[in-house]
Amino acid sequence: MSNVKTPLIALAALFAAGSLAACNTVEGVGEDVQAAGQAVEETAQEANDGNPETP
Repeated sequence: MSNVKTPLIALAALFAAGSLAACNTVEGVGEDVQAAGQAVEETAQEANDGNPETP
């Protein structure tokens, strides 16, 4: 029975490690997108002259 458990435990460990790596990657992408959005917002605020007719 232990011959079957060992590969299953190894497979579960690899799956868990892959899942954690994917979470870190998604979190990093989310932070990058958020930073880009803030940069666009700041640029838009700097370009706004206060006139609602300005495109």
